[in-house]
Amino acid sequence: MAEHHQGTDTPSHESDAAPISNGVVVPDRPALEGLEDKLSQRWRADKTYKFNPETSRDEVYSIDTPPPTASGSLHVGHMFSYTQTDVLARFQRMSGKNVFYPMGWDDNGLPTERRVQNYFGVRCDPTLAYDPDYSPPAKPAKNDRDYEQVSRRNFIELCEELAVDDEKVFENLFSTLGLSVDWDLTYRTIDDTSRAVSQRAFLQNLKDGDAYMAEAPTLWDVSFRTAVAQAELEDRERPGAFHRVGFQLSDPAGADSSGSTDGVIYIETTRPELIPACVALVAHPDDERYQPLFGSTVISPLFNVEVPIMAHPLAKQDKGSGIAMICTFGDLNDVTWWRELQLPTRPIVGRDGRIIADTPEWISGDGPAKAYAELAGKTIFSAKEAVVELLRESGGMVGEPTPTTHSVNFYEKGDKPLEVVTSRQWYIRNGGRDAARREQLIERGNQIDFHPDFMRSRYKNWVEGLNGDWLVSRQRYFGVPIPLWYPLDAAGEPDYDHPVLPASDALPVDPASEAAPGYDESQRGLPGGFTGDPDVLDTWATSSLTPQILGGWSRDEKLFGNVFPFDLRPQGHDIIRTWFFSSVVRADALNDSPAWKHAALSGWVLDPDRKKMSKSKGNVIVPTDILEQFGADAVRYWAASARLGADTAYEVGQMKIGRRLAIKLLNASKFVLNLGATKDSVITTDSAEVTNPLDQALLAQLAAVVDQAAAAFNNYEYARALQLSESFFWTFTDDYVELIKDRAYGGAGSQEQDSVLAALATTLDSVLRLFAPFLPFATEEVWSWWREGSVHQAAWPTTAALKPVASQADAGLLATVGEALSGIRKAKSEAKVKQRTEVLKAEISAPARQVEQLEAGLGDLKAAGNVRVLDLLEHDHDLTVSGVELAAAE
Repeated sequence: MAEHHQGTDTPSHESDAAPISNGVVVPDRPALEGLEDKLSQRWRADKTYKFNPETSRDEVYSIDTPPPTASGSLHVGHMFSYTQTDVLARFQRMSGKNVFYPMGWDDNGLPTERRVQNYFGVRCDPTLAYDPDYSPPAKPAKNDRDYEQVSRRNFIELCEELAVDDEKVFENLFSTLGLSVDWDLTYRTIDDTSRAVSQRAFLQNLKDGDAYMAEAPTLWDVSFRTAVAQAELEDRERPGAFHRVGFQLSDPAGADSSGSTDGVIYIETTRPELIPACVALVAHPDDERYQPLFGSTVISPLFNVEVPIMAHPLAKQDKGSGIAMICTFGDLNDVTWWRELQLPTRPIVGRDGRIIADTPEWISGDGPAKAYAELAGKTIFSAKEAVVELLRESGGMVGEPTPTTHSVNFYEKGDKPLEVVTSRQWYIRNGGRDAARREQLIERGNQIDFHPDFMRSRYKNWVEGLNGDWLVSRQRYFGVPIPLWYPLDAAGEPDYDHPVLPASDALPVDPASEAAPGYDESQRGLPGGFTGDPDVLDTWATSSLTPQILGGWSRDEKLFGNVFPFDLRPQGHDIIRTWFFSSVVRADALNDSPAWKHAALSGWVLDPDRKKMSKSKGNVIVPTDILEQFGADAVRYWAASARLGADTAYEVGQMKIGRRLAIKLLNASKFVLNLGATKDSVITTDSAEVTNPLDQALLAQLAAVVDQAAAAFNNYEYARALQLSESFFWTFTDDYVELIKDRAYGGAGSQEQDSVLAALATTLDSVLRLFAPFLPFATEEVWSWWREGSVHQAAWPTTAALKPVASQADAGLLATVGEALSGIRKAKSEAKVKQRTEVLKAEISAPARQVEQLEAGLGDLKAAGNVRVLDLLEHDHDLTVSGVELAAAE
């Protein structure tokens, strides 16, 4: 490749636009500034990216676009992943597909609830009646305890009111980035349609036996007062301490076991406050220390409760003393042991995260009751301190606690460790307790093409590691209500086995503020009346239905048939366990189908220290700043240079390269059009007029790049397509354009001029199409100088017309001649003379094959290098330029 030399394609500064001929109008000062605003408005007005609903399934390419959280703020990671989706969408559109590319806003969840509360100074109370004339306070109260209480429906209306402003900001930012979304296809995850679809899907799951209610151990966030699903867990390292606590053997005969000391079994626990909830001790069945004790019992310290010693393979022989305390419930291991060993339930932690006030029935006697009274009503932290002090006083603890660091379950949005409480909740079957369903969901994953393919193992590993069904009920006020009511018997107790269901056409409903079908509001809460389910659905229970919401499931079956299963689910690899898997679960149950054909998994954006960028870490980059500094095409270039699945550093250098590329595209295109290339010169059917070997070599390279880039795109390897296109572009501008100027100006006659203009026009036409998915603004700007319509409605370049000329071309000729020109220019640079200085004589030695190529391009080489005499010599070493004699400086 030749060296870069400024000035050859730098525009002059005579006027704002220079009409050439044949409808070509080139601005005198091409620039990237202002293109985003000008072209975004044009695309919107011209409906450039509008989906045509009058279509068939084989014509459509449908995208299940991830809805960003509307209550938050976009960061550079959004620019990264959404650009990667957009380049795929643009390629499919250019390939002739009717692209279904919607955009949604995720405003159903805790972030939105908090934002609405704090912005308006209100709090949701689902029991309140809807007030159609409600207006929020002019200013929110300073203390959140003084916030106004409003109905759920009023709260949702305030959410939608606030979301309008948020979404305008998001939409403007995405438009500036150049997303080719159909902005007529938008939705919110809390709007009427989404709520109705979410409730309808839940009712269908209930009808099919895929949804069920159960009272069971549940992970519980004591701050948010809500249940938490397995997929929402986050392990965090926390400081703790091991407490060595003794349990007295009930039968002194076991005192001879090596697992006991003077009739006492010592366990080491980080949760001594749960001793009153202890239901057993457990050791590994192969642990010889405790084998003689299996089946015997011990007495718990302080509370004098007799519990058995049992065996289970989950117990770890090398952890602590090798024997553990099973409580109901300290962690998920306790839940497993409790279920598999069929142990009793003895909960002591309430939903508020405090020890239950009333003394449990299994604790009897003055001493134990007094000890329990020391804990009653306390927080977990305070109860732990109280138990430790009681153990010290009673001698039940050996030594002092030993500090340790251990992994603790947290709700991903919470700041306190999760507790496990027993509660009545709704679940959707996901294979966690059903091997056959688990295998079926793994097979659904096998029916989806993962990009990159290794991400499939993350999906499979998650499914195989599930230990329970999907808990979908949440004890929150804001969200999609569970659409059920329960009859109350004569004693006023709910009949959970016979829920009252709404009609499908009545959805969405809110059982907390609407009467059950067949009842009136006066019967709410009375014996013989009804009560509404107080809970809402987990936000993922609605987000998992984006294919059904977008596609018109249960509302527009024609549209649904044309877009489902969706062709593409783009998303981050970190939410395979949540959004991806939950969507697979819903599509499998509701549609007996995979949700999509392909999944494009984006990597993370890393900060300069190679850490993931996130708002919680405070290391995010605001996208408006970089869009303003570098321009959308430059940011897109950086994002599209990263492969799917690859974690990528935030790299300003890459954006600078992208900006230089976009500017070069403007300037090089101006230069080519000023040489005389027009749309009439573009080869569409007959390439016979391309007679020069150098022109033929260029088109042979172009044909290969077009085919290779298309193949890369079809394999979802857009970064490879960009690299191929960019490499060819620099060969075109730095080698070819520099070599053919003399012929383009007619210096070698009209036939040679026609040949070069055909090659120039055809190449520019294809280059614009190749770059269009990546640099939509620069390519559209250049397209408008010499072509009608939009490059984004043009077809992907074809190579059929180029095949005849490519078949007879020497594809390596251009590289060889370009290398020779580079050598001549290097000699001039080293001599510190201008590039237009005449070379009186020079010598090039190269292998025979390259000498043949140089002879074929000799005319262009001598004209471009301003060489009077050029001797070509065969030699077996690399191409070398030597003996350069320069004319005297003027």
